[in-house]
Amino acid sequence: MDIAEETYIQQRLDDQINWYDKKSIKAQRAYKRLKGLEIAMSATIPLLIGFIEDWKVWGTIIGVLGVLITGIEGWLSLTKYHENWIEYRSICETLRHEKYMYLTKTGVYDADRPFKTMVERVESIISKENVNWANLNNNESRGN
Repeated sequence: MDIAEETYIQQRLDDQINWYDKKSIKAQRAYKRLKGLEIAMSATIPLLIGFIEDWKVWGTIIGVLGVLITGIEGWLSLTKYHENWIEYRSICETLRHEKYMYLTKTGVYDADRPFKTMVERVESIISKENVNWANLNNNESRGN
């Protein structure tokens, strides 16, 4: 089965670029929101310490902030928003690079059969990321 260049670029390459772009943006937003909240709560603790003698409830509030900070940091570690943001952005930009190198017929695409070369390179990038993701999740499910 032959697939036309335009079809492959639109239905496979552009689709993957868009997917990684959206996932990167989503992971970045989640990471920055949670990290910002964590920083803000951490910054209030030294301020609140000064009020403990005047009103004992501040000790409880500080304790709750400490628990929330620990929870947020644990959640960030578990969900890997930062790592996913960076990884998805890297893959998105790598795929864009391949697309524009192909469209301008530069680099490795300045040769015979550039479409075949592009498909091989793009599928290799996607496949490598899928294998890395599967390995990461397999290791985490085993408790490694």
